[in-house]
Amino acid sequence: MMTADDADRAARRVMERCDTLAEISETPGQLTRVYLSYEHLRANAQVALWMQEAGMVTWQDAVGNICGRYEAANDGAQAVLLGSHLDTVRDAGRYDGMLGVLTAIEVVDWLHRQNLRGSQAIEIVGFADEEGTRFNITLLGSRGLTGTWPQGWLDCEDAQGVSVAQAMVNVGLDPTRIATAERAREDFSAYLELHIEQGPVLEQEDLPLGVVTAINGARRLTCRFSGEAGHAGTVPMSHRHDALTAAAQWIGFVEQKTRESGPELVATVGTLQCEPGAVNVIPGAVTLTLDIRSPNDALQETLLNALLDEAARIGQLRGVAFTSDIFYTIAATPCDTHLRNVLAGAVEAVQGRVLLLPSGAGHDAIAIAERWPSAMLFVRCDRGISHHPAESVQQQDVAQALRAYSEAVRKLM
Repeated sequence: MMTADDADRAARRVMERCDTLAEISETPGQLTRVYLSYEHLRANAQVALWMQEAGMVTWQDAVGNICGRYEAANDGAQAVLLGSHLDTVRDAGRYDGMLGVLTAIEVVDWLHRQNLRGSQAIEIVGFADEEGTRFNITLLGSRGLTGTWPQGWLDCEDAQGVSVAQAMVNVGLDPTRIATAERAREDFSAYLELHIEQGPVLEQEDLPLGVVTAINGARRLTCRFSGEAGHAGTVPMSHRHDALTAAAQWIGFVEQKTRESGPELVATVGTLQCEPGAVNVIPGAVTLTLDIRSPNDALQETLLNALLDEAARIGQLRGVAFTSDIFYTIAATPCDTHLRNVLAGAVEAVQGRVLLLPSGAGHDAIAIAERWPSAMLFVRCDRGISHHPAESVQQQDVAQALRAYSEAVRKLM
C-alpha cells in the first residue's frame, strides 16, 4: 500500500492539479469546460503531460477521450481501467470528475516510482463528456469506449446550432471514425472510478471514504392536473376544480410516501407551471415534473405506481383529471460484487470500517458497466455540495483515498 507520507505528497499534487485544471475554462472567474471546446483540448493536453510524467504512453481517441497506458510486465496484457471525466457543468466545482482522473494518475506514478509492474497493465481515461452540458446528451466519452453511440448523436446541436459532427471537425476529429474508439471486451478486466460523493452521507458518518453499491436508476415524468379555471372571487369553494390544490396535495404525498418507502429512494417535484397563471384566476391546469430514483429498479417501480395511483385518486376526489408521461428512463447499475469487495477491503485497511452506499448521481461507470465489471470509490465532500463553485474536498481525505485506491489497484493488477 502507498505509505502515508507518499499519499500526503500525492494528495498535495492532486489538489494543485485540480486548481490548474480549474483555470482551463471558457468563463473567466468560473469553471466551465464543455465537450469539443478549445478548453477541452487544452485540458486533454495537460492531463496527457501528467500521464507521461507518470510513465504512461498517451493518445486521444476518436471521440476526444484522453487515454494513457502503463504497461504490464509483459507487453500487450489485459488492463485494469481507471478513470472519470474532465468536462464540467457551467459554473462548476473543481473536483467532480477531475479528482478521479488525477488520483488514478498518482496511483500509476507511485507504481512507476517503485518500478512495479503486474500481470495486467493499467489504463487511465479522462472521459470527454459525462455531464452533457453542451449538447444535452450524456456519457459521450464512455459510450465511445463501449461502441454504443447512437448515430443520431452526430446531428444533435448546441445552443449556437453547431452539431456534434461539425464540432468534431472543428477540433480535428473525424466523425466517420467514431467506431475506432470502441475497445474490445478482452482489453479490460475491470473498471474502477473514484469520485466525490456529491452527497452528505460520508460527512454525517465522519468517514472520508465509502464504497458504492449501485448507481441509482431514474425515471422522469411530465405530469398534468387538468381542472377548470374560474373567477377567484365568484366561484364558491365547494364548486371549484382547482388543479393547483390537487397538485399541492399530491406533492405532499410524494414526499411522505417516498420517506416511508425506504432511505435509498428519492423523489423530487422539480418544476411546476400554473395555467393561466393569474392572481385572480383559479388554476385550470398545472404541469409538473417528477424525478424518482433508486438503486433497486423493483422498489422504484413499486413506489412510482403508488404515487401515480394516489394522483389519480386525488384527481377523482377533486374533479380534476390526471395524466403522466415518462420521458426518461435509466436502469439501476449494480457495482460488481468482487470489485466492490476489493475496494471494501482496501478502505477497511485505511479507515477501520466500510460504509456501503448508493450513488444518487450518474457516472461514466453506468456505460462502462454494460461491458466490463465496474465499481466505485466515494470521497467525502464538504456538505455534499457539487455542481457548484463551493464544491470542496480535504487534502487529508484525498490522501486516504489514494492509499485505498492504490491497494485495490495493486491487488487487481
